[in-house]
Amino acid sequence: MTLEIKGLCASYSHMPVLDNVSLKLEDGESVALIGANGAGKSSLMRTVMRLPQPGAPKLAFGEILLNGKLINDMPTHKIVRQAGMSLCPEGRHVFGNLSVLENLLLAAPGQGENDLETVFECFPRLAERQKQRAHTLSGGEQQMLAVARALMTRCKVLLLDEPSMGLAPLLVENLFETLNRLNRQGLSILLVEQNAALALRTAGRAYLMETGRIVLSGPAAELASNPLVRKAYLG
Repeated sequence: MTLEIKGLCASYSHMPVLDNVSLKLEDGESVALIGANGAGKSSLMRTVMRLPQPGAPKLAFGEILLNGKLINDMPTHKIVRQAGMSLCPEGRHVFGNLSVLENLLLAAPGQGENDLETVFECFPRLAERQKQRAHTLSGGEQQMLAVARALMTRCKVLLLDEPSMGLAPLLVENLFETLNRLNRQGLSILLVEQNAALALRTAGRAYLMETGRIVLSGPAAELASNPLVRKAYLG
């Protein structure tokens, strides 16, 4: 499934956060969106998912298309259920007082056990802890749960916002191995990641965002070798 964003402009109240943003995620592709804190990466994710205000910017101009279909006016629940796109948000936002299993089932009401088997195959540790309350999980386990919850929607396009944040290196490696495997199986992934080196190693293509605008794009390997990118984001 393809995601195409054309000339997106959005703002919080009267403060612009997205300025003529255009990007494309092809079917089965993995694309990274890198940039400094405050560049507008998370705001773009929230705008694309049409999250309600004030949690997301107000869309002023531009088009959001899934497989060529305009979804600007589609509510978030229909984008997830009908259009096939889901967001794994920054900060995980799991339901801490519910069990792992309850968190997963909330994302997929009425669906069969096959979906649970699929996510437990991806994240065996969640299967071991499925009766455990989410707030008692480690940070890494909560991130696994957040990704698994998104996958329970049977999405074809997955938006990932800072999945490595706060995780130990080994957990990051394991998580990204799973994401790479899902991508090879056909899942389209748009990745926002503060760890630019990791993002550029993972994705096939990449975009660099600065102050709400896309300033550079191309194959991830090209961005990784760009002197300006290396100096500013890769150390």
